[in-house]
Parts: sequence; structure tokens; C-alpha cells
Amino acid sequence: MKIIDRYILKSYLTRLLSVFTICMFIFIIQTFWLFIDELAGKGLDIIIISKFLLYYSPKLIPLVLPLSVLLASLMTYGTLSENYEFAAMKSTGISLQRALLALTIFHVLLGIGTFYFSNHVIPYGELKSYNLRRNLAKLEPTLAIREGIFNEIGEINIKVARKYGDNDRFLEDVIIHEYTPNSENNIVIKAERGEMKSETTDPNLKLVLYNGNRYEEVIPKKATDKERIPHAKVYFEEYEMNIDLSKFNNVDLEEENYKSTFRMQKIDQLRVSIDTLQISFSEEQDAFSENFGKQSVLTQSAKKSTPKAEQDSLPPNLFEFIISNEIWKKSRVMDESIVKVRSSIRNLNTKKNTFFAYQKTINLHKITLQEKYTLIFASLFLFLIGAALGAIIRKGGLGLPLVLSVLIFLTYHYIGLFGKNAAEDNSISPFFATWLSTFILAPFAIILTRRASADKGFISLSNLVYPIQEKIKILFFFKTRKTKND
Repeated sequence: MKIIDRYILKSYLTRLLSVFTICMFIFIIQTFWLFIDELAGKGLDIIIISKFLLYYSPKLIPLVLPLSVLLASLMTYGTLSENYEFAAMKSTGISLQRALLALTIFHVLLGIGTFYFSNHVIPYGELKSYNLRRNLAKLEPTLAIREGIFNEIGEINIKVARKYGDNDRFLEDVIIHEYTPNSENNIVIKAERGEMKSETTDPNLKLVLYNGNRYEEVIPKKATDKERIPHAKVYFEEYEMNIDLSKFNNVDLEEENYKSTFRMQKIDQLRVSIDTLQISFSEEQDAFSENFGKQSVLTQSAKKSTPKAEQDSLPPNLFEFIISNEIWKKSRVMDESIVKVRSSIRNLNTKKNTFFAYQKTINLHKITLQEKYTLIFASLFLFLIGAALGAIIRKGGLGLPLVLSVLIFLTYHYIGLFGKNAAEDNSISPFFATWLSTFILAPFAIILTRRASADKGFISLSNLVYPIQEKIKILFFFKTRKTKND
């Protein structure tokens, strides 16, 4: 490897790793805040939260890597151009294409690596993060008795007006609804005050109530005794309850019940799933079309209400049949036909929604499949765009390069996002929608690289500004001349 290649590669990789680390950290923090409602208040330790973020982070690579490549290339080549290092290279016969060669090869290899990453690591991360998220959703909020509302703890529902004392262990105005084995609320306990004798983190919670009543709706064996024995009421000065908390939040977070969603599948699995779904979808469409076509609701209504002796003499034309008073009564035909037509329309609308969801599932599989290939070319084209822009604007650092990088990346990202959203409802082809942003990047990257190699500016406005200036001068000349004549 030439010295110049090592120098450029070292400068670029240093910036790429720095930018990638910073961007990855920002996106992980954003992910944490995105799922804060699902993670907070459930007594999760830092290991579980870190594990979730670790499993989720591979999904962020398709966003972070292109942005990092674009910003790092723009900063690297902008700095080289700003320090006149490109001018020194050109004076020795090294063109921009030659200066791009080493990093172009690097990004080809990087694209191949990201392809295998998206085909193996991302599906595995999706499998682990999705199942962990579903398991976390089963967890109840941590055991904490809040004032003024009912708090479900094990087999009871408790409400207190106020908590006070050390560690809020003393309770005031306690109301407890206790569930019976038939899962009905037949027992209500009210007390003036209460005290928790043990911590809520212990397997058993000892709760002592003072000065209250226990109400229980007694279910008699005979229905006739219900009015005679409506409920039981017991007054107490001290009432002790032991609440079993051993089964509270007893959820296996490592359980994996979901393994077949499209984001968890590799390329070969996606292709099999797409073929299976398309065959099943076509068969269902054909079956519905055949069954619906056989059901001529108006003719069936006519034949159903017509005597068997007259069914063979029915006219083939429905409207002739309706206006024929010898065979049919118009009002009866129209009423039954309207009912049948409305039923058919409802059936069609139901099937339309079903087919739409089916087609959307197929399109999501196709989009996921194509996304694994687009990442190969996205990083390469964004590198060329960043390098060419850096050579043109001759500005390094985090000022203008950062602004341009964000604008270009957001344009690239939202074009792809809008295309994929349109492809989900089958407005455009999933293949075209997934590759749309890449198709736009490719000519843009080639044009910018050619302009940077030819030492041309980013945009040449001389051809536009010069004619306008000439017209303004001519108009000003005639106006001045007219004023002098007057």
C-alpha cells in the first residue's frame, strides 16, 4: 500500500470511528427514551436494560453507518482540500480518482461486510429484542402503593388516603378489595389505619389493619336464601393479612415465543416466506373469485322464490324477468335483491381488507429482503458524495460539513421512508421503493465526483446570472436614456 493511501485511510478511519461512536451513542439514547414508558417503573436492573439496548442496537446500523460514512468522508476530504494537500497531490500527478481508490476499495469491502451483518446479526438482534420486549410488557409496575388510587397487589386491590412515617409504612383510610377463588370481588375491607410490618420486596407482605370492618357477600347454596343472607359484616380492632408476593412478576425474560416474523428472517428464509405467501394469496384470491362468481345472487333469489315448475321457463334476461308480471312480483324481487346485493358488498369489503393486509405482509417481506442489498451501495455512494463535496467546498471540521451531511442524509432517508410507506399499500413496487433513494444517489455521486475531479465548483451560476445581469443593464440603459430625452 502506498504512503498516500495509508495516510488518507488512517485519517478517514479515525474520523469514521469517532463519528460512528458518537452517532451510535445518540441513537441509543434516543431508543432508550423511545421505550422509556415500557422500561420505567418495573424494577428492572441495569443489566436487563443494557441487554435490551444491546439487542436493539443492530437495527440502528442501517441508519448510523451511512450518516457516519457521509460525515467522515466530507470532513476528511474537506480537510485535505482546505490544507492544500490536494493541490500538492495534483502537483505530483495524483488525481482525485487516485486519492479515492483506497477508500473506494475499503467501502466495497465494508458493503460486503454490512450485507452479512444485515443478514445474520440484525435478524438475531431482532429476535432477541422483540421477545425481550414482549416479555417485559408482561411485567407489572413495581410494587408501590400510591395515594388516592387503587393499587393491585397479588390477590388484593388496595387504596389509601395517605402514607406517612418511616418508609411510608403507616397508612390512613385503607380500602381493600380482596379477590375470591371465583375471581369475583366478594370481600371488602375498610380500616381507619394500617401498618406494613415487612418490606414490599419480601416474598410475603405482612399488613396489619386497625379499627375497621370486613364485608363479605355470602353466596348461598340455594337461590331462595339470597335475600335472607345478603352479606356478612365483621368489626375488628386489629386485623392481620399476609400477602403472598412470590408469584408477583414471575416472568421468564429469556423466553422466546416469537421466531418467525419477517424482520427475524435471513435472505433464504425471506424468499421461502415470500413464495409461500404469494402462492397462498393467489389460491385464496382464485377460490374467492370462483365462489363469488358462482353466486349470482339475483338469479338465486329469483329461483328460490319461484315454483319449481316455473324455474325452467325463467327468461335469461334478469330485467325482462323483473318486468314480467306473469312470473314474478316486482316488489318481492327488488326487496330480496337489495338484501342480497348489500350482503355481497359487505362480503367484498371484508375480503378487500383481508386481501389488503395479506398483500401488505408480502410487501413487508419484499422490502426487508431488498433492504439487505441496498445497504451495500448506500455507503459507497454516500462516501463518493461526501468526498466530492469535501474537495469542492474545501472545508473541514464540524461546521458546514455537518450541516451538509445532515441535509443529504435526511433527504436520502426520507425518500426511502416515503417510498417504503407507499410500497406497503402496494401503491408502487416494493423493489422500486426500496431502491429509489439509491437510484437517486448514484447519478448524484457520479456527477459530483466528475465535477470535483475537473476542479469545477458545486454549482455554476454564471450561465444563469450573466444573462440576467445583461438584461438589467439594457433596461437600466434605456430607462436612463429616456429620462434624459424627457
